[in-house]
Amino acid sequence: MGIVSKIFGEKSTIDAEGYIDLEKYVESTETLTGTKMNVRVGEIQRYEDLKEFTDYVYSGNVLILDFSPIADEEVILKRITNDLKKLTKEINGDIAGIGNNLMIVAPSDVKVERRKLRGKFI
Repeated sequence: MGIVSKIFGEKSTIDAEGYIDLEKYVESTETLTGTKMNVRVGEIQRYEDLKEFTDYVYSGNVLILDFSPIADEEVILKRITNDLKKLTKEINGDIAGIGNNLMIVAPSDVKVERRKLRGKFI
């Protein structure tokens, strides 16, 4: 019994190269029911998209925001970053950069730890 069948209770579909097709196990894009908090990755294309992302965080969810499509547009990126900082201050949340083109925006009572975890060398 493979790991996928243990988790999902079905036979897995493994192709000739050993890859498992997990597409049929992907949840819909709607918020999962019965959970207190969800984590979602979003990609912002323009400033006007920010409203949808802020609503998601206001709802008590964690957002990992990919801003690589606008990374070269300093004015827009600074405006978005300032608005997100105001949002997190308003709701007592947290915001932090991850790498070069990602940031995590957390709702109230969620703290983003800035130190990386490292295997057995903690």
